Amino acid sequence: MSLRITLDLSDKDLKRFRDMARKAMKTTGQQQPKQIIDGARKLIEEASGRGKSSEFVRDRLKMLKLLIDMLEDEGWGMQEVGRNRVLAALAYFNDPEDLIPDNIPGLGFLDDAIMIELMTRELKPEIEAYQDFVTYRATEAKRRGMKPDELNRSDFLQSREQALLSRMRRRRRRSGGSGRRKSPLSMF
Repeated sequence: MSLRITLDLSDKDLKRFRDMARKAMKTTGQQQPKQIIDGARKLIEEASGRGKSSEFVRDRLKMLKLLIDMLEDEGWGMQEVGRNRVLAALAYFNDPEDLIPDNIPGLGFLDDAIMIELMTRELKPEIEAYQDFVTYRATEAKRRGMKPDELNRSDFLQSREQALLSRMRRRRRRSGGSGRRKSPLSMF
């Protein structure tokens, strides 16, 4: 038997989470990226090691792992602005002040999971771009008979550019080669 519990976070609740995140972000400048990443890894390890984490928490921990992967993936070569945004988000997990202490069975990692959810919503464009890159890299490496780590962000961007140019040429052919007359306003 499963039990579904829905939490409605009010604007005041969300403000509290944002305030906690901002406080943690301020400390980011005082920490090395390795320290920040290690703190996030520690949370993943602690929450996963207990084996009693809820599915909600486990799913959020996967997203936290994805954020770490984005930072460490040399092929992705995350730009400075995006890198700083992800590091600032991860800094929260180095702050010992938790809304719910992690040692409370069943609930201890709930606040962390909520924070991960809020962060991933904020970082959605970066996450989606990285996921597209990972998919491209795996598919293209297999197609070319290469190792995935031999492909990088510039290969991905070049591929995206070629796809856009091809789509533009197809559209041009369809509009001009379908027997329709040119627009009287056409300059070409």
